[in-house]
Amino acid sequence: MEHLAFPNESRDYREARAALLDAEIALRRQIEAVAAQRRALPPGGAIPEDYAFEQVGAHQRPETVRLSHLFGEQPTIILYSFMFGPERDEPCSGCTHLLDAIDGSARHVGQRAPLYIVAKSPIARLEAWAKERRWPHLRFLSDIEGRYSAAYFGDTRRLSTAKRAERGMGEGEDWDETIFNIFCKDGDFIRHHWASEMAYAPEDPGQHHRAADLVDPLWGLLDMTPEGRGNFFPSVTY
Repeated sequence: MEHLAFPNESRDYREARAALLDAEIALRRQIEAVAAQRRALPPGGAIPEDYAFEQVGAHQRPETVRLSHLFGEQPTIILYSFMFGPERDEPCSGCTHLLDAIDGSARHVGQRAPLYIVAKSPIARLEAWAKERRWPHLRFLSDIEGRYSAAYFGDTRRLSTAKRAERGMGEGEDWDETIFNIFCKDGDFIRHHWASEMAYAPEDPGQHHRAADLVDPLWGLLDMTPEGRGNFFPSVTY
């Protein structure tokens, strides 16, 4: 394969860069292979109940909405669990920076799969934060009772003893957690299709779990640089 050549680069640089390009192409193929494997999952479990959320409805008033009513005309929905429960003075900075980036994509992804942001704080608090962050395209749901979050690992209540030990958690020590969950219509059923379970998987040494990296441009941009990510982690403000 003939590669590009930039001004004044050495032969050693071009040979190393050509080898890296081959690795990047292989990674691209692997990412698509994993995406195809994800799409081909067998039917997941039917939801055990039609979860109730609170959203801002007509005339900017709170209203109750069931999970089954979130699909509109689409067969699939995406729910992201946002670490901003009522016990937090401010939301998770990692979640916040991700939503900063995703807001722009929300208007587009909704054409194929509506995207909702779920947190356990009251809906007025979530909407106030969205206004402060200038997120006009994200739709928020308040899981004030926490039933959805508990069932689909938007918090840590259902973790096994072994998983708690992995995370250094004691019994009764719980918090909200970030996770994507995908739900699909299947005739008269709504089924769970996939979750970003890597958020709960063991981390490799020196790495965050990276469960949302494929939708997070921050890390992709930093990975292009010679310094890489280093020990950087985003803040709510700078």
